[in-house]
Amino acid sequence: MSPASQETAAAGRARTSPRLRAPLAALLAALVAASAVLLGAGSAQAAGYRYWSFWEGNGKNWEYATQGPSVLRPDDGTVQGFRFAVSEDSGDADRPRRAPDFGAICADTPAQDGKKRVALVIDPGTTTDAPDGEKPPALRTACARVAPDASSAEALAAVAKPLRYDDSAMLCAISGYPRTGCGEQVSGDTGSAKPSEPTKTVEAPDEDAGGGSGGGPSAGLLVGLGAVLLLGIAAVVQARRRR
Repeated sequence: MSPASQETAAAGRARTSPRLRAPLAALLAALVAASAVLLGAGSAQAAGYRYWSFWEGNGKNWEYATQGPSVLRPDDGTVQGFRFAVSEDSGDADRPRRAPDFGAICADTPAQDGKKRVALVIDPGTTTDAPDGEKPPALRTACARVAPDASSAEALAAVAKPLRYDDSAMLCAISGYPRTGCGEQVSGDTGSAKPSEPTKTVEAPDEDAGGGSGGGPSAGLLVGLGAVLLLGIAAVVQARRRR
């Protein structure tokens, strides 16, 4: 290439490069801003519920109960747990912090004819999950000796009164804790509780409560991010073709 041709090409690049860099810089800034807005919206939607979750022991670990305590009728030798905490759904609910060990819990409660024994772990949780102005009582265990056809709620009532329920039979308080509130929604941004009338007819919010599962990005958020990225790629390709 002749010196004149090289100078002409260099001049062309000098004229083209600033025009190309400016749109690309603006595009990059727009992509970053859009991503921040979309991701911020996703995290702002995350919220939990403050409630007593209900668990069943399988011999070694805890499993989230598929029935409420007023419906479930446990067998003799069963271990059941209640944990008070803030969680979005059953997928991220906190388990009771004591192993489901029937032998240890009911060691001092002998078997009796015409009765069944149900071991209970009652875990009021931590101060982080406690309502404003309240302090959770200590975790405790109890062995309820009840009638053979008694429900889990009846076994709990035998050892942990007073219990409090709402109009839809949702368990709100065990041994008077907490004093107020029942399954209220807690903001994902501030951790503060917002008054919310429980709409569930079971003892804990289901997996659709709070608008998601596990607090991960929603499908709409992912689609939005994908659309922004595709627009960015198209703009880069178009800018290169104009060079």
